[in-house]
Amino acid sequence: MRKTAALGAAGTMVTGALLAGAISATPASAGEQHQRGSAEARGVATAAARAAKKGIDWQECPADWGFKSPIQCGYVTVPVDYARPNGRTIKIAVDRAVSTGSKKERQGSLVYNPGGPGGSGMKFPSRITTKSPLWAKTAKAYDFVGFDPRGVGHSAPISCMDPQEFVKAPKADPVPGSEADKRAQRKLAKEYADGCAERSGGLLPYMTTKNTARDLDVIRAALGDKKLNYLGVSYGTYLGAVYGTLFPNHVRRMLVDSVVDPSREKVWYQANLDQDIAFETRWGDWKKWVAKNDATYHIGATPEKVQAAWEKLRATAKKNPISGVVGPAELTGFFQNAPYYDSMWASVAEVWSAYLSGNSKPLVENAGPNLLDLAGNASAENGNAVYTAVECTDAKWPTSWKKWDRDNTRIHQQAPFMTWSNAWMNLPCATWPVKQQRPVDVKTGKGLPSVLIVQSTRDAATPYGGAVELHDRFKGSRLITERDAGSHGVTGQVNPCINSRVDAYFLEGKTDAKDVTCAPHATPQPAKPTAKAAAKGASILPVAP
Repeated sequence: MRKTAALGAAGTMVTGALLAGAISATPASAGEQHQRGSAEARGVATAAARAAKKGIDWQECPADWGFKSPIQCGYVTVPVDYARPNGRTIKIAVDRAVSTGSKKERQGSLVYNPGGPGGSGMKFPSRITTKSPLWAKTAKAYDFVGFDPRGVGHSAPISCMDPQEFVKAPKADPVPGSEADKRAQRKLAKEYADGCAERSGGLLPYMTTKNTARDLDVIRAALGDKKLNYLGVSYGTYLGAVYGTLFPNHVRRMLVDSVVDPSREKVWYQANLDQDIAFETRWGDWKKWVAKNDATYHIGATPEKVQAAWEKLRATAKKNPISGVVGPAELTGFFQNAPYYDSMWASVAEVWSAYLSGNSKPLVENAGPNLLDLAGNASAENGNAVYTAVECTDAKWPTSWKKWDRDNTRIHQQAPFMTWSNAWMNLPCATWPVKQQRPVDVKTGKGLPSVLIVQSTRDAATPYGGAVELHDRFKGSRLITERDAGSHGVTGQVNPCINSRVDAYFLEGKTDAKDVTCAPHATPQPAKPTAKAAAKGASILPVAP
């Protein structure tokens, strides 16, 4: 899950045997696990039956969507409220790249969610068109299907504030220096929650993981698949967990990677506090790496010296924002890329090293806003709005500021890198304007096949305990642990121990007889600093823990 700058501060911002003949246009069995006979269960069965009959009218993608042929785009119609399937509807944007293998090799569609809440999966089919080597074998068997979840991108997008205001900088230092600072942040959070109601109130009560899981089942039916093949990363693991609970006998293959803890006690307030501590641990891993490569970056020869350099940079930017736009909040928003993904270790260090050598341009370009990028800013604001809407509506949050203040003050003492940033990002949930629901009790239902779970032990965004928890709840699941690693999104890394098992699962339904621990993927290599700006960070997905 990926989080972005929000409100007054940067947020924490976060793959059996071949089933021949199973691919047919059918809504499968009606009813949701644990809710049989409910209005929503009947509603999703109705919507899926309609979608199965209608299918998807695949066309060339609209030019401004950025997906070229042979990727195709279309829509799937879903109810806003599944209790009223004949009421208001919205269109969910989907796209696909068809499988590269023979007709005999094809096993259906593989549907993807990258995280968030608020992330778009529409880039997933490009793993076929760009011939991604990690996915070449799986691509022979499956059409790769992406979608914009409800409220995201091209699927009835929601908004909570003007995008240009959303990206303006510098924002207030997320670490409060006084009670007045806290009051100012509380005011911003309340205004943001109110803005969500004003700009998106019609959809807000229905922006839940449960409804996105129901949408996913309607997409499955529209694709003509009897059962779902699914790959979820980060928040996409929680979406998969909820889907597997509501529709256990609709699942064929499900791989979840970098797992959100699905327990009701964690979703979502406690999960964010847990995340703060995990980020501090991974921040420490990166500082050790930077220190080890001091001959390249000249930031500090020990982790303590790297930390001191970070605190000095932060203090400098607080006193005089760099180029007038990069303050502590913006620094945190950019530097969080390092604990998220070790593929960003060298890039972030390079930008920092350039700044220390007198070139601030890469830092400003990476950490500061681009007010000319209207589309990018609208996308960032939309992603943050969906993140907030889903997390705040999914579960009940504390309404007492004293509890927020006490918990985050305590966690900040041991995890200062992200704690207050994360708190302010989530604080709109304390004054959320629509009814907050009770999370699904994730558990194994009749018909659920073996789910493959992949997790690194030092993941910052989704701590390792979440994978263990889901493993316990989904009986018959298998857990692949990447030890001594912490990059978020394990299946995107080159690690043959993992990559080969992902292929075996999707192609043959095979899992190991017991859980597996793999050695870590290769440690990033330092890049020689240059005056050239590093790539603009990792893709922005506001992430849940």
